[in-house]
Amino acid sequence: VQLQASGGGLVQPGGNLTLSCAASGRFYSINIMSWYRQPPGKQRELVALLTSVGTTNYGNSVKGRFTISRDNAKNTFSLQMRGLKPEDTAVYYCRGSIVLSSTTPGLTDYWGQGTQVTVSS
Repeated sequence: VQLQASGGGLVQPGGNLTLSCAASGRFYSINIMSWYRQPPGKQRELVALLTSVGTTNYGNSVKGRFTISRDNAKNTFSLQMRGLKPEDTAVYYCRGSIVLSSTTPGLTDYWGQGTQVTVSS
C-alpha cells in the first residue's frame, strides 16, 4: 500500500490550494483519512481527519478554512484550504488508517511522502 500526496506549492496569503492523497495497492478499505502538517522547526500536528462514517475533526487553527473530503471510487482524499495564512506554511502529510483485508481485523497506518505548502507574498 502506498499513499501519494500532491498539490502543494507557493500561494499568496488569502489564497486557496487543494491537496490530494491517492492510495494504491491492495487493501480492503481506508477507515480513517487524515492530514498532518509540520511547520519549520515544529512538531507534526493534526490538521484534519475524516472517518469512514463521515465524522470529521479539525485543528483549531484551520477550522472554518480547511475542508477534508474523500472520493471512495478513486481511493483518494483531499484537503481544500482556503484563506491561507503564512502560518499555514508547512510540509503536509496524508495518513491513511487502512484495513488490509476483509478477513484481517485491525488498522494499519500508512503515510504519504509529504508535500510543501508555502504561503508568502
